[in-house]
Amino acid sequence: MEAMVPLLVLACVVLGIFAVLSFISQRNSRTQERLSRLSRPQSLVEMEDPSAKKKERMQGIADAASALSKPMMPQTELEQNALKVRLANAGFRSDSAMTVYLGLRFASLLTFLVLGLALAYPFIQSQQWLSAIKWGGGLACLGFYLPSVVLWWLRKKRQEEIFLSLPDALDLLVVCVESGLGLDAAMRKVCDEMKEHAKVIAEEFSLANFQLQMGRPRREVLHDLGVRTGVDDVRSLAAILIQADRFGSSIAQALRVQSDSMRTRRRQLAEEKAAKTAVQLIFPLVLFIFPGIFVVLVGPAAISIMENMLKPQ
Repeated sequence: MEAMVPLLVLACVVLGIFAVLSFISQRNSRTQERLSRLSRPQSLVEMEDPSAKKKERMQGIADAASALSKPMMPQTELEQNALKVRLANAGFRSDSAMTVYLGLRFASLLTFLVLGLALAYPFIQSQQWLSAIKWGGGLACLGFYLPSVVLWWLRKKRQEEIFLSLPDALDLLVVCVESGLGLDAAMRKVCDEMKEHAKVIAEEFSLANFQLQMGRPRREVLHDLGVRTGVDDVRSLAAILIQADRFGSSIAQALRVQSDSMRTRRRQLAEEKAAKTAVQLIFPLVLFIFPGIFVVLVGPAAISIMENMLKPQ
């Protein structure tokens, strides 16, 4: 701990200076914004808006995240679009999601790097360079990849929830369309019926329905729905609905075909998991169950054999 004190003091001083400079820059920006707002006629909305201070605080956090995310911002537009798609698949669809994510990733890298240097300082003093590189570089890599792992886990859990709740939503959509409702009304009905137990798929359908009401073409809305969720079944559903809308075929028939194919695919996946169970049980059987059975069955015989061999003739 005595060796770590100088590094901890240095880290506290650097963070304190950064916080003071950030506070001064935010204060100046807020002052200029307040002067510009007072210099123009104040509207009734601005006078009665109770969330103005909250918006100012959130703006300060967004500015700090934007400043931290600049070193890690992707250079090409293709990489930025790919990152936005991954964030949308995890449920983060706001415009500032990418800057906040990159800012958190850079802050995590700095935090784990300082912690790694603090833990590697005793090895540096004793000139154990390999151990120092292991601690410093290992924790720095952990801080760099930890936000990506968390984002991958959130994305996977959300896609799994959509995959599990999609068949019920599709069956309800088929019933609504075959009963005479249009696609927009059927999607609203699905959102109303499934918003309690399938919040993710209901939220996605609600957003798609809202975009349709705003006047966007149905083809673009359905394509964005498939890209935004990142689930193959939703992409295929969107492709079938786009083709039915383009060629003028029956949407109810297309939905029923998609529902049957999805049900068949889910049955095949269940059969595949059941077939893998026997192979997956080999390792716990060999490592945990078989040694216990071996000891119970062979142990008494081995003890009796040893006693007979050690008994004097």
